[in-house]
Amino acid sequence: MALLRQEVDPGEVGLDAKALDRLDQHFAHYVDEGRLPGFLVAVSRGGRVAHLTAHGHRDLAAGLPVEGDTLWRLYSMTKPVTSVAALLLVEEGKLSLDDPVGRHLPEFAEPRVYVEGSGTAVRTRPAAGPMLIRHLMTHTAGLTFAFYRTHPVDALYREANLESAVLPGSDLARTVEVYASLPLQFDPGTQWNYSVATNVLGRVIETVSGQPLDEFFAERIFRPLGMTDAGFCVTDEQAPRLAELYGETDDGGITPIPGLPLRGRPRFLSGSGGLAASAYDVHRFMELLRRRGELDGVRLLAPGTVDLMTSNQLPGGADLRSFGSRPAHDEPGNDGVGFGLGVSVVVDPSRTRAPAGLGTYGWSGVATTTFWVDPAHDLTVQFMTQVRPRTSHTVYPELKRLVHEAVVGDRAPLSCPPAA
Repeated sequence: MALLRQEVDPGEVGLDAKALDRLDQHFAHYVDEGRLPGFLVAVSRGGRVAHLTAHGHRDLAAGLPVEGDTLWRLYSMTKPVTSVAALLLVEEGKLSLDDPVGRHLPEFAEPRVYVEGSGTAVRTRPAAGPMLIRHLMTHTAGLTFAFYRTHPVDALYREANLESAVLPGSDLARTVEVYASLPLQFDPGTQWNYSVATNVLGRVIETVSGQPLDEFFAERIFRPLGMTDAGFCVTDEQAPRLAELYGETDDGGITPIPGLPLRGRPRFLSGSGGLAASAYDVHRFMELLRRRGELDGVRLLAPGTVDLMTSNQLPGGADLRSFGSRPAHDEPGNDGVGFGLGVSVVVDPSRTRAPAGLGTYGWSGVATTTFWVDPAHDLTVQFMTQVRPRTSHTVYPELKRLVHEAVVGDRAPLSCPPAA
């Protein structure tokens, strides 16, 4: 077990300590109001942790505090890890972003697109072109989630028993076969729709590598980076450090709810949302990206590969709002934000809902976890708690505003020049 620690005073790297105190106080108020059980926030500049706060509880009923080694369900923050795994195979020549998915998963060889109808009376047509690996990584594959309720294909997912994105009792291979049996919402590459695509990508990784997804992640990413607590399950030794999961109540409070099963190796290995990790693990992963593929002498990816991953891949430089397929994506938070290979990317800071540097990239999880890397300000930020909101959460824009207000100067050099 490794522990994230503060390494430098904020002022030494151009951050305002008083502004960071305001950030802590803001979210401590959320804890006092019963809107969050507790939280951990870390702000780093130039790779050095300049602000680290753990506040409140990881388990309210047991009275257990949030600590530096607390484990968190990452949910969709798993997706960027899956993208890195796929890019490792791309660099090895075993996979190409322009490979048809059907080359590796034959069930996707002849995708069909929804035209009209419902239930057994659905009419489809052949897709205009193949579904490509890059479509999976950019969520432009035409796939969807069952919990959306704005398109007839969403209902088909529910009818196929995919309400939670996994066929109950099945493994990744069987679940992905069910995805492939359902029509796409649109021709691949023509729209953006956040979906089960990263689960399909996880299955591609298994097929190409010949390894289960958990083994590939551990061998190729976690062990080389020293992400000692990251994984698809927690051991008996780790279990006491796992934070309780909460859901929002009608009155704005929180109550414990069932969480991602993590005791014992899961049958379904979700590249879309199956990981748990500590703040130290997340920091190591962010540093890999910030340093463009290398960390502490270990290079996983070439700089150009990370640059590709963290640059907008939507056609014509579009943002999520203009390229989205459904009302659910037509929201202010998607203005000025594009999408790379598994991460969102700020393409127009003047239009974003909260302050952000051009090129800032990252992603969030459904339990109100988030991370981002801001190359323009050489910042990495993570915020960890465990609350599934009923609607859109205000935590993310507030956090971004408060961090932005703390940036008051250029990052100091790592060492002073020699005396004359």
